[in-house]
Amino acid sequence: MEKEINFGIGFVTGRSNVCNIINNYYEDMLEQVSRYGKKVKITIFVLFDSAYQQTPREEFYNIKTPVYKDIKVKYITPEDIGEQVKKLAARHGMNQEDMEFFLGHGHAKGRNTVMYYAIKYKMDYLLFWDDDEYPVATLKDNGKNVWLKQDNILRHLEFMEKEMANVTIGYHCGYISPIPYIDFNEKFTENDMKEFIEVISNDIISWESIREKMKNNNGVTYGNMDIARGNGAREITSDGIGKWVAGSTLCLNLSNRDKIPAFYNPPLARGEDTFFSTLLGNSKIVRIPVYHFHDGFLKYTEIMEGIYPKSLRKINVKEEKIKTRFLKATLGWIKYKPLLLYITDRETYKAKIQDMVKKLQEIVPKLNDIFEDDCFTILLEELEKYDKNVEQHYKDYIRTNEIWNKLKTKINYEIN
Repeated sequence: MEKEINFGIGFVTGRSNVCNIINNYYEDMLEQVSRYGKKVKITIFVLFDSAYQQTPREEFYNIKTPVYKDIKVKYITPEDIGEQVKKLAARHGMNQEDMEFFLGHGHAKGRNTVMYYAIKYKMDYLLFWDDDEYPVATLKDNGKNVWLKQDNILRHLEFMEKEMANVTIGYHCGYISPIPYIDFNEKFTENDMKEFIEVISNDIISWESIREKMKNNNGVTYGNMDIARGNGAREITSDGIGKWVAGSTLCLNLSNRDKIPAFYNPPLARGEDTFFSTLLGNSKIVRIPVYHFHDGFLKYTEIMEGIYPKSLRKINVKEEKIKTRFLKATLGWIKYKPLLLYITDRETYKAKIQDMVKKLQEIVPKLNDIFEDDCFTILLEELEKYDKNVEQHYKDYIRTNEIWNKLKTKINYEIN
């Protein structure tokens, strides 16, 4: 009798929008796996952080009753995590301080916790799915928006088996970064924006990609028709530093966990997928032809109900909550940039930090002027703080994977 495949879907979330995603797409999830040639059982892991936006805990439990008929939903509560920390220390000889360092809430710790539970619950694969992404592609065809539903689970299953991959990663379209549309003028020029993007840039965000979208597409990334139709898988090779992946539509093959590193980010920073990527040198990574639409400002939640907009508009800096979203994102990026530079280019690290400071000193007052708020001044303060602490953050990055390498050999497959 052929073994049933256990497919896990992991949501690390602080927003109750996760319930809307599950409620609107659970039938589609089941329909997708019904077309796979083998029997597949879906388990959804929901690790919620009610402190992230002060969301009452009960709002994360608004999942429709029919979802539970054919899909297992495992909530990972703070109490669950506390219990696992104690059990791992008492029964398996793990250091309790290490377990508290590794498991819990936050961008990286949350992913590590879901990975731990996925292995504990005997998952063969684990797909990370962000709470502001929908399995559809938006495309331009003769100037008109076209929408195609995406088989985001089926494609990962197919290519994991076909390519014998350790990690598969799809594509993103839509508002792939929370950078609002900015009209350039003499007070804030295109060159100002270029310099700012270069300061915060990483493996995903670059000036070239932002510039083209700002100029031609209202800041929107449109998909490629061939990719949206399932054509064009390719292996990702190292650029000498990492094999770069993003944190969502990211699927892990847990049958060979030695090829799966842990996630890490400096405290209150982002970059968990970036630092994960730097440790994939011995793993086979395949970029697969499937999209997630990133609703980075949560302006198009009706897409989940199959209501597709005829056009996608500019997200203006003056709109409600946009300043807060943009500032949060830039803070998250600025806080992890020192460690990224320290890992990738230690010889010129100090010179590059000094260059970042110089550029920010010029640009921050202009950003404050655009948003009519002095809030962006904090970017300089945080850059200085994270530069000072970069050696400790590097030690923590190494420590995280040392803990993971020990823990991987100890995980108890019995659910208790």
